[in-house]
Amino acid sequence: MSHIVLSIASFKHERVILIRFQKNEIFNEIAKNKCGARWSYELKAWVLDYTMDAVKNIQQAFSNIPAVSIDSSAVVEREQKDIVLMRIKNNVTDVQLSFMNQQIEKFVHWLRSKRYSESTIKSYKNAIKVFLMYCSKKEIHEIDNDDIIQFNNQYILANDYSASIQNQVVNAIKLFFMIIEDTQIEVQLVHRPKRAKVLPNVLSKAEVKKILNVLTNRKHQAMLSLIYSCGLRCGELLQLKPTHIDSNRMVLIIKQAKGRKDRIAPISMKTIEMLREYYKLYKPKTFLFEGATIGEPYDARSLQNVMKQAIRKAGIHKPVTLHWLRHSYATHLLEGGTDLRYIQEILGHQSSRTTEIYTHVSTKSIQHIISPFDTL
Repeated sequence: MSHIVLSIASFKHERVILIRFQKNEIFNEIAKNKCGARWSYELKAWVLDYTMDAVKNIQQAFSNIPAVSIDSSAVVEREQKDIVLMRIKNNVTDVQLSFMNQQIEKFVHWLRSKRYSESTIKSYKNAIKVFLMYCSKKEIHEIDNDDIIQFNNQYILANDYSASIQNQVVNAIKLFFMIIEDTQIEVQLVHRPKRAKVLPNVLSKAEVKKILNVLTNRKHQAMLSLIYSCGLRCGELLQLKPTHIDSNRMVLIIKQAKGRKDRIAPISMKTIEMLREYYKLYKPKTFLFEGATIGEPYDARSLQNVMKQAIRKAGIHKPVTLHWLRHSYATHLLEGGTDLRYIQEILGHQSSRTTEIYTHVSTKSIQHIISPFDTL
């Protein structure tokens, strides 16, 4: 039995989760590629930004590994302790707590009626409970916008929570007070934290070609090629079925992707021919790409390993992940003259702002700029 221990710490002025286990290359890959953690030589552990779903996400990442136990008791105890301490500090009575729980349950029922995911409901429920505990010296209908600002400063920032946690709490507060009839909160004035602007990682066309050409396994080549040629997320690729390829209309149908949205992406004849050859060789039964078990989708962790081996064989010394192929697809479309509005639809972005970030990594216009150094 392999043991993974989770704990909470403050690192570089932010609350983080530490993942520790005995040296294991497979676990390292999962922590890095599936959990999005980074190794800290200082803490001698994998470090992951703390989120309200962090433990659940880590458990899901390691779910396909047999004989693994994940000890998350330290994280759960810390979270429960924070709530208990807040209750003691604010002198929350049993009557107040009972009323809070009633209001929170109403909120949960409303979220379910709106078909929010259970993980989102759990996160919002915990966020609202903490916020109401913090504001317990006031009745719910007396809480105003100043209380939210105070909460952000004296609880979120004071406890080194990240901007993503703060944003999640703000979302929960806005939704909760939308359904409260008698309230002092002006929902439209509740501000969100300023997020760090991080550019997407992009490969050149030559690097993408190198990666795809070193693959000798036709299934592996087809999977990575399809991610790049249609701008897919890893999960979207693995949920594809043969019926989702419409060769007459030359489109790929992506069902119930992020945000529970269906969308279509253009698929070229070159890609269709490649998939036909793959289909003749492997004859998948249910999913387009199946693993060792017939009728079950290919394992995401195994696909990450395929990518890692391809990068090594291609001689590319960058921390490339599968998602880089999606970013590269969008950037190459933009550089090829495709309108941003079409790229937004193809990628399934809800907001055009998300798509506009690719304008910052496109080199099409930048390459024509002459540095004043060259004219000295």
